[in-house]
Amino acid sequence: MSPRQLWSVTRYSRWLLWLAFLGYALEFYIHRRQHMYLGQLLPTTEAWMFGLGLAAVTAGIIELKARDKAGIKKEPENKIGFDR
Repeated sequence: MSPRQLWSVTRYSRWLLWLAFLGYALEFYIHRRQHMYLGQLLPTTEAWMFGLGLAAVTAGIIELKARDKAGIKKEPENKIGFDR
């Protein structure tokens, strides 16, 4: 897999992981009682809530590394200040 393809795959997977995390958080908000036992989170709920967010952040870090390897430069759209 080329670095550009790796960058593209990690970019899409990062967004999908964030959407999955937000979807699970919304599901937890709606059905809170199903995720609690004796006032504490179930271990599976805790693992999914922690794991999805951690996986999204990790995919973001891998995306940054793949972008550097692929040579993709991100220039700011609106430069502030004077040219040097």
